[in-house]
Amino acid sequence: MKVLTTGKYYGQKKSEVDLQGVLLSEYDYLTEQTEWHYHENPYLMYVLQGNLFDINKKKKTPCTAGSLIFHNWQEAHYNTKETRSARGFHIEFPRKWFEERRLDVALWEGSQLISHPKLHALFGQLFFEFKCQDSYSRLSIELLLLHLCENIESIEFSPKNEPAWVENLRELLHEDTEQLSLATLSEQLGIHPVHLSRSVPKYFGSSLGTYIRQQKIKQSLTYLWNRKYSLTDIANICGFSDQSHFTRTFKLYLKRTPSAYRKQIL
Repeated sequence: MKVLTTGKYYGQKKSEVDLQGVLLSEYDYLTEQTEWHYHENPYLMYVLQGNLFDINKKKKTPCTAGSLIFHNWQEAHYNTKETRSARGFHIEFPRKWFEERRLDVALWEGSQLISHPKLHALFGQLFFEFKCQDSYSRLSIELLLLHLCENIESIEFSPKNEPAWVENLRELLHEDTEQLSLATLSEQLGIHPVHLSRSVPKYFGSSLGTYIRQQKIKQSLTYLWNRKYSLTDIANICGFSDQSHFTRTFKLYLKRTPSAYRKQIL
């Protein structure tokens, strides 16, 4: 089986930054289907454009634009490209990076989609700094990487013994948040409103309102990378009351306006 060594991916490399052994890179994916392979190092991949399938021995995972997936260094897989063009952003870690920062390597096994919108907002900030590359970017990237990985451990990888209704709630929040209220969620899930409001921070790491706002920002990132959508279009698609509301919320989580963010990344 083919082993991809440090910094090697299928496709055409557009740019790369080496930060003390951590490699950040942007690739255009050109191959319709890769061969079975695994990577020498663990890495995160964010799909900037296009649709892919990631296939390992256990499952076939659809990776549409906006998907964030983690792969361990021991995970054999292959990919298929389902659209004419596709593009991705990678962050590849040397294994010792986790140990030096006292992260629990045992948690980082296999491969899985990273779904929590807070983590996507952090990844969005990382991509901005990767594209920006000013005098403050390297320090910002280093701090954001540690913050991202600590949050992945606590939010995505740590076992929480969740009840079944929690996953049902996630699906409801991912589908549509515009018309939702505590009362309608309580009715649909069959959970008392008080129990629901008290349980959300335990399983979501935030209040319900914060999670919903972060989910809208997560959705907006996908459209910001596509020039055909105006900021007004994106605000409407993602369920903001208007462009001004979108701008305020985006700046809260990405530390800059949507127009400034888009100008830099494009």
